[in-house]
Amino acid sequence: MKRISGKNGFTLVEMTVVIMVMMTLMGTGLYVSSQFGNWQLGRTASEDLRSVYAAQRQFLEDNPTASVATITTGQIIPYLTNRAVAIPTVKSIEGNTLNIRVNVSPPNINDGTGGIYDPSSTSADSLWDVGQ
Repeated sequence: MKRISGKNGFTLVEMTVVIMVMMTLMGTGLYVSSQFGNWQLGRTASEDLRSVYAAQRQFLEDNPTASVATITTGQIIPYLTNRAVAIPTVKSIEGNTLNIRVNVSPPNINDGTGGIYDPSSTSADSLWDVGQ
């Protein structure tokens, strides 16, 4: 039998490096996908806010003497697109269902304690808000 010189296979160090690189890539992929999911929730929320804002403006065009502070959800619902029967709700990053305030302009998301829910870095980025 002839003996073949040279290496056959991987050393333990090489295998460890390969496994570490694969784990880093998987961790990065999981982080990016969770951030994409959060971004997607924000975009959906801002689209819902825009539809409520458009309905609010149409209501105020038809009722120029009405005050924004006195608007109710029942008054806005007939002006929503796609013949919606209720004001849309928003899912927070934590999975909670939040309501949209219609008696402020532009409408915003109620965080459940009376504050404004907007986990993005600014209130003008069109994520979790109407934007500018």
